[in-house]
Amino acid sequence: MKSFELVCQAECRLGESPVWCPDRKELLFVDITGRAVHRFSPETGVLTSCHVDEDIGFIAPTRAGRYVAGLRSGIWLLDEHARKIKCLALNPGDERTLRFNDGGVDPCGRLIIGTIDQTRHADRAGLYLLGVDGLIEYAAGLLTSNGVAFAPDGRTLYHSDTPRFVIYRREYWPESGAAGAASIFVQLDPDARDRARPDGAAVDSAGNYWCALYEGSRVHQYDPAGRLLEAYPVPARIPTMPAFGGTDLKTLYVTTASDATGPGGGLYAMGVETAGMPRPAFDEEPFLP
Repeated sequence: MKSFELVCQAECRLGESPVWCPDRKELLFVDITGRAVHRFSPETGVLTSCHVDEDIGFIAPTRAGRYVAGLRSGIWLLDEHARKIKCLALNPGDERTLRFNDGGVDPCGRLIIGTIDQTRHADRAGLYLLGVDGLIEYAAGLLTSNGVAFAPDGRTLYHSDTPRFVIYRREYWPESGAAGAASIFVQLDPDARDRARPDGAAVDSAGNYWCALYEGSRVHQYDPAGRLLEAYPVPARIPTMPAFGGTDLKTLYVTTASDATGPGGGLYAMGVETAGMPRPAFDEEPFLP
C-alpha cells in the first residue's frame, strides 16, 4: 500500500483548505487559528507565508489571480499578499461562536461554503451559496459544515457534518447554482476507541471521494456509490483535508493539525494512480464594480 510522507513541516496549529495552483506550481493552504496563508513549492521545498488578522477557514484562487477566503467576520476578496480588498458577505451569525469553514468552487466559478458552530451543540452552522445579493442557504442545523466537493460532471455536491460522522450528497445544477435535497452518502460508525470523523475532501477524475478523517490518522477513498475502497494511513493523528496536486494531479496532499500526543501541523503527500480534478477558480467579476 502507498503511504503518506511528510513534505513540509509547516507547524500549523490547524492546517486546512489545500488547493493546487497550476500556474504557480504551488500548493496553497491555510492555518486557521495560526492566521496564516501558506504557499508550498514542491520543486524547491520553499514555504512562503502571509499573515491575516483573523481566523481563516477557507481559501481559493480567483480567476484574476487574487484569493477568496472565508474569515471569521465574513467572506473576503484578498490580494496576492492576503490583504483584504472587499467583504463579499458578512458572517451570518454571532462571530464569537460561528465562523466560516470549509468550502469549494463549482464548475462555473461560484463559491459554496459552510460554517462551524463552535458552541458544539447549538446546531447553528449551515451550508451556503455566495450570491451577489448575499448568502443563499442550502442547509441549516449543522454543527460543522465540511467536505465540500463536486463530482467530475459537476452535478453532485458533497458535504459533511463532521461531529455527526455523516457525509451527504445532493443533486446540483452548475448552470444555476441550485441544489437538491440531501441524502446520506456515508455514515461512519465510531466507537469509544475510534472517533475518526469526516473532515475535508477531494474528488478524483474517476468520481471517487477522498476524505480526511479528523483524529483518525487516515484518509478514506470512497467510490461514487459510497463504498469504502481503501483507507490510507497518515503519520499524524489529525489529518484535515486532502487535495490533488502536481503537474499530472497524481500527488495527493493532506494538511494536518497540531497534536500534543504526536506529529501534527505538517503537510503530507502520497502518489496516486488516478488523477484528481482541476479545481475551478472563483469568479469575482459579479462582485466588483
